[in-house]
Amino acid sequence: MSMVLGDALSLLLFRLHSGRLLGINLLKVQEIIPCPALTKLPSRHPHVRGVATLRGAALTVIDLGKAIGEQGVPGNNDGCLIVTELSRSRQGLHVQSVERIVQCYTRDVRPPPAGSGSKAFITGVTQIDGKIVQILDIEKVLHELAPMSVEELDERLLSERERALLKGRRVLVVDDSHVALHQTMITLRKLELDCQMVRSAADALELLQRQFDAGEPIEVLVSDIEMPEMDGYDLVRTLRKKPDIGQIYVLLHTSLDSTMNTEKAKAVGANDVLTKFSTVDLSKALVYAFESLQ
Repeated sequence: MSMVLGDALSLLLFRLHSGRLLGINLLKVQEIIPCPALTKLPSRHPHVRGVATLRGAALTVIDLGKAIGEQGVPGNNDGCLIVTELSRSRQGLHVQSVERIVQCYTRDVRPPPAGSGSKAFITGVTQIDGKIVQILDIEKVLHELAPMSVEELDERLLSERERALLKGRRVLVVDDSHVALHQTMITLRKLELDCQMVRSAADALELLQRQFDAGEPIEVLVSDIEMPEMDGYDLVRTLRKKPDIGQIYVLLHTSLDSTMNTEKAKAVGANDVLTKFSTVDLSKALVYAFESLQ
């Protein structure tokens, strides 16, 4: 009998100029290129090396080592760029070298060690061929460079009927990212939803069961996909096997392009999938969710 090991995760392994080995989810990587000529901006953030032109489009280049408190890039343009796209933005990460692509399972990714601190810039830790690999929290890096402001919720965005539909309804948000949790909760509170938050899939399952047993079941679960130990896909699979809490409406909320995830999200039983972060899109997705529950 085969044992389910959880979802496979492809990691691109790379090294910073300090020699530190890190990994990044391959789905967040568009391409890898030699470091091109950079235009330096006079008012740039100290962690931004400059701007490159890639196929006619401007690309902000981040000195990743410096951004996470390591040794910065020397003055020349050695090394390479990992071009990433997530949460509706694209940027180049300047690193020393790219090593290889490896496979692991999400269940083998552990949360960062306790006491890592808020400046750790890692979202999880795993072992590859006996070596510890830290997985980069790229969302946190980008937030430190340019804190994402949650757009104001235009009162005209939702009709009175839609606002009344959402008011006081019970929602649970699960995300291992402080940044993403904060952004999502601001929007949900502005919509006057009764919302709670947890940092892991295991905590989400426990709270969903507790609320159900107390006679106040959560109505909609908003879950990240990328999480250590149990990711969003595994969370949905586990939920759908439960006779009591298994019918909950699940919206998967991901920093990856949602079009890439839609087919898999539907296959595991999620109701909807959405790319982070848009106040408008999240609000509309929640209206759709509660209309579906009527």
